[in-house]
Amino acid sequence: MANSSTSDTTQLLRAWAEGDSQALKKLTPRVYRELRRVAGHLLQNERAGYSLQSSDLVHEVYLRLVNAQQVDWQHRAHFFAVAATLMRRILLDRARRKAAAKRGGKAQPLDLTKTLDVAQTPARQLLALDDALDALAEVDPRKARIVELRFFGGLSVKETAEVVKVSSDTVMRDWKVARAWLLTELSA
Repeated sequence: MANSSTSDTTQLLRAWAEGDSQALKKLTPRVYRELRRVAGHLLQNERAGYSLQSSDLVHEVYLRLVNAQQVDWQHRAHFFAVAATLMRRILLDRARRKAAAKRGGKAQPLDLTKTLDVAQTPARQLLALDDALDALAEVDPRKARIVELRFFGGLSVKETAEVVKVSSDTVMRDWKVARAWLLTELSA
């Protein structure tokens, strides 16, 4: 997206945060396509019978965002980081419900080198990853946030660096260390 478009999006986000309902109407079509892309990426390769569609996930995120009060939007990437976090929570809530309804199944290794494919990831693995991420957050919150943004949110290194307010090189170093830490934690 071009810089002027990004700054327009940022201005609309800030106007919306200040209570301008017209800004929300203008903002929605600007961010909807990108939110669908992120949701679609999370749900790609969905298995037969998986009931959540990318538009459903985006609509759930939208409902939570619209009801958010007094969010101080820093920039476009901040908005998408918050949306990614909400997507993670929604998907984890679904996984918890599914795991509670269906106990059992054999654990399989989780590939932390790619963005999460929620539809193909068993609920137990998703919950184990969430627990490991929570443990990592207690040790190093920045690394946990980077994993969340990259793995769940599909943000690029540059976008993640902008949200976390560090350099792209730092994001890559933290990403590698966090992945190793999580793999060790998940294999224990």
